[in-house]
Amino acid sequence: MSETKPSLYLTNQFLIAMPLLTDPYFAHAVTYICEHNENGAIGIVINQPLELQLAEVFKQMEIEVTSVDIGHLPVLCGGPVHPERGFVLHTPSGTWRSSLEMSSEISVTTSRDILQAIAQNQGPKQMLISLGYASWTAGQLEQEIINNFWLTAPVNTNILFKMPFNERWEAAIHSIGIDLNKLSDVAGHS
Repeated sequence: MSETKPSLYLTNQFLIAMPLLTDPYFAHAVTYICEHNENGAIGIVINQPLELQLAEVFKQMEIEVTSVDIGHLPVLCGGPVHPERGFVLHTPSGTWRSSLEMSSEISVTTSRDILQAIAQNQGPKQMLISLGYASWTAGQLEQEIINNFWLTAPVNTNILFKMPFNERWEAAIHSIGIDLNKLSDVAGHS
């Protein structure tokens, strides 16, 4: 009987910025890793709201809105790459034109049809909308983890969809049993 080896890749995991990471895009960031393989990684930061509400996106895209409340949803800065591209992380539902199921609990969609459904209050029950994404070249993310820039954690959908943005970083760290008061900026290697 052959054993399956655990994957060394971080797809469908959280990437949590260590306190020493001060880059404006990633300071105290929690990033959902959408894809990680031998070619690199792509993720969406889930706790950096822009000063932009969904109503403004609908207006720019000329999407008719029938649900006033939905327009007040904040839009997140998903990362520094292609900040003009939109991404919807959501619970699986609907049949959207450009959607990938990341797990049984999370999908990512990039097509206009999901935004039209959201504007009509017919979108997914749980979601977050971001502009831009983060990416790493082959081996770059692994090196940054070795350099103590990031922690990794299993995805927690409560953190992803329900928790206030300003509490997500600390909650993600606590989810893996780490006490912030005992967290060191110095990397150790054996």
